[in-house]
This record gives sequence, C-alpha cells and structure tokens, in this order.
Amino acid sequence: MPDRVAIVTGGLRGLGRGMTLGLAANGVRVLAVGHIPEDAAALEGAPGVRAMVADLRSPAECDRVVAEALSAFGRVDILVNNAGLTFTYIDPDRFRRKQPRKFWEVSDEVVQTVMDTNYVAADQMGRRVAPILVGQGWGRIVNVTTKLDTMNRAGCLPYGSSKAALEMATEIWAKEVAGTGVTVNIVNPGAGANTPGMAQEMRDWSREGRAPRLVEPDEMVPPLLYVVSRAADAVNGYRFDALTWEVSLPPTEAARRNGRPAGFVLHPRDEAAFPAG
Repeated sequence: MPDRVAIVTGGLRGLGRGMTLGLAANGVRVLAVGHIPEDAAALEGAPGVRAMVADLRSPAECDRVVAEALSAFGRVDILVNNAGLTFTYIDPDRFRRKQPRKFWEVSDEVVQTVMDTNYVAADQMGRRVAPILVGQGWGRIVNVTTKLDTMNRAGCLPYGSSKAALEMATEIWAKEVAGTGVTVNIVNPGAGANTPGMAQEMRDWSREGRAPRLVEPDEMVPPLLYVVSRAADAVNGYRFDALTWEVSLPPTEAARRNGRPAGFVLHPRDEAAFPAG
C-alpha cells in the first residue's frame, strides 16, 4: 500500500502497537498516538512509524495530531480509532471479586474519563479526519469496539456503553460517507486480548488460573489490512473479528465469511460487497 498514511490512536502499546507495526510492514506510513511517553520512546525509530504523545480527550490535542500527520507525511488516508480504557482502569479488582460493581458504584470521574477516551476521542478524531478523506475521494476509518455480549453484560458499565456508542457511530458514519470513496468499518479482537493488563485480568478470572484463548496483537493485522485495501472499496459499515478470521483463505473470502453489519439492527448483509473468489 504505497503512499498511504495512517493515524493509529492507542498505537503505542497492545493491540494498537500490533496494528501500527503491521501497517508499517506493509508500506503504510503511520503516526502512532498514545499517552505514555515511555511507550512512544520505545516505538520511535521503527521503520515507517512516527510516535506521538497526546491526550485525545482534548479537541486541541486532536487538532495537533492531525496537523502532525499532515506536516510529517503530507496526507492522511486511514484513521484507526483504537484508543481506549478497559477494566484495568475501570475496576482493577473486577476479576478477583465474585460480583462486579453495580453501575451506581462507579464514580463520576471514571464514567467521564472512560466515555471521553473510548467514544468522545474517536468522535473528535473522526470529525477531523473525515473531511480530509472525503475531499480526496478515498479513505478508511476503522473503529475498534467490542463484542455485543460485552457491551450489554451486567457489570460492564461504563466500558460497554462507551463501546456501544462507538458501534452505533460506526453505522451512522458509514451511511453518511456512502458514495464518497470513504468507508467506515470495525475490526475487533473478538475475544480478550493478550495485552499485559487484559491477560492478567483473564488469568485472575479463570478458575483454573489459566487465561482462556486470547487474541494476539498481530492477529488484528490481517482483517485490518483487508478493510484498508482497495479490495474492500465496496465494504462499508461492517465488523470483522480477528479471532475468527481465517488467515488460510484469500482475504476477500475470509472477509465474506467473517463480516457482519455493524450496529445492533440485524439488517441483511450486502453480498455484492464480498465477491466470490
């Protein structure tokens, strides 16, 4: 994918770092954004990658990120909205207790911070990047949400509600960019991710003391590369899970088997978006 430029939020660690390096390995120049300076220092110097520290809850910081991408690379083609806070922040002892916290036991500060990080930041970045993509007649926005049964499970607020907001935003954005050459899709792990915080949470939760099947960061790369490719020009408003992506298949066939409409309305899938073969 020569001459493509991506912004990956939450791109300095975990799933985001895996996606950053996967894009860069395939010729995409990447501005990877995170909030921890040590993570930026560890990634700076990776071929094709520019690391940046920013607080995407701030509109001014989102402006600074887009300006940095344009200054450093001259264009933006892809936005991956991956930045997010999980239960490691929301409820660090969640998997050690028999019962998760009730929604009324979560503090105002935690609710606001999670919503600002998981949804508002993505919304702010989307509203800044989308006009650039529409103006040039091609582009990709990729959002990272979560499974429906995580969004609506008891004990999952405010994480579930923040991801549900981004899920529905994906469906709306996809409708509003239709016909412009820009697409909006979702790439999810499809299960817990093998990142330091999540892996420990799942080990604590597991009765046997072993984590269940976790998705490795580099497993996000095959579905991501598909949705940002020209082969996915007609694929708009879909979700893809890394856990069930069949890497042995050609990408278009893997996508045909894996893709489901974003959002919560079970409308029919457009089979013409996934041509056979």
